[in-house]
Amino acid sequence: MKVCRRETFNAAHRLYNPSFDDAKNDAIFGKCNNLNYHGHNYAILVCLDGPIDPETGYVIDLKILSDILDEEVKEPFDHRNLNLDCPEFENLIPTAENITLVIWNKLRKRLDSKYEIEVTLWETERNSVFYNGK
Repeated sequence: MKVCRRETFNAAHRLYNPSFDDAKNDAIFGKCNNLNYHGHNYAILVCLDGPIDPETGYVIDLKILSDILDEEVKEPFDHRNLNLDCPEFENLIPTAENITLVIWNKLRKRLDSKYEIEVTLWETERNSVFYNGK
């Protein structure tokens, strides 16, 4: 059985590799390399696949998952500059792929290993990233 929780957060970032010169950063990252950063209204869908608990009828109480997402995603990332405010991205380019991986790893540490975790992150309405640990 799979259950899911959707959340949103807003954050700014700059895609920039300090080992590249300005021309290479511009060529690879384009507008996303804006010196003054740019922002997104991110949407995240977290799905847990696991057994139904016969005592509660839940795979997980979605309030528990909501609280974990508040603590691990919304509080540290919402209305933040990912490059400047979030230690997770101090040495990691905050691409949608890396943001998704960071979130998945944070959740993996908090959730029982009986759950398979899937994270989908929408950076825009048309661009999304999916990661399930594989």
